[in-house]
Amino acid sequence: MRIISGKYKGRRIEPPKNITARPTTDFAKESLFNLLQNRMDFVDAEVLDLFSGTGSISFECVSRGANEVIAVELAHVQQNFIIQTSKQLGINNLHVIRGDAFKYLKTDQSGNARFDLVFADPPYSHPELPILPTLVFEGQWLKPDGWFVLEHPKDYDFSSYKGFVEHRVYGSVNFSLFQAK
Repeated sequence: MRIISGKYKGRRIEPPKNITARPTTDFAKESLFNLLQNRMDFVDAEVLDLFSGTGSISFECVSRGANEVIAVELAHVQQNFIIQTSKQLGINNLHVIRGDAFKYLKTDQSGNARFDLVFADPPYSHPELPILPTLVFEGQWLKPDGWFVLEHPKDYDFSSYKGFVEHRVYGSVNFSLFQAK
C-alpha cells in the first residue's frame, strides 16, 4: 500500500499480516483521487473515512492537505495499525474512532459534523450496505457540495438514490459517487 500524492507521496505502508481488511487497491485509489481532485479541494477539507481498515484513504487525504480526518474502524487490529502509522508519520489531524460505522452514522450529530468528503468501504457482504447513502444524506453528514464515495461490489446499482452522480469501475473495484446540493 502506498500514498499516491501530497506530503507523504510515495511512502509505502505495510499493514500487519493479521489484518482482516480488504484495502482499496493502489490503482483504484489513484484513479478515484484523480477524479476527486478535479471536483474538490483537499486542502483544509474535513473528511470522514468509514470502515477505514488500513487507513489508506485517511492517509491519502491527510497527505493531500486535509484539515481533519476522522477514521471509524471497528476492528482493534486495524484501529491500532492506523494509530501507530499516524504516530510514525507524525500525523496529528487523523482521529481514529473504534466503533461500528453504521451506529456512528445513526448518532444525532445535530448538524455539527459536516464533511467535504465521506468515504465508505464496508464489508461487501454486510446486509446494511445498501442503506449507507440514505444514512449519509438523512443524517446530513455532508457540507453543501460535499462528496460521498461508496466502494461496493459490482452487483449494486445506486443510480436511483438521492445525490447520485456516477458509477466508476477501476479493475474489480466499483465506486458510486454522490454529491450534496
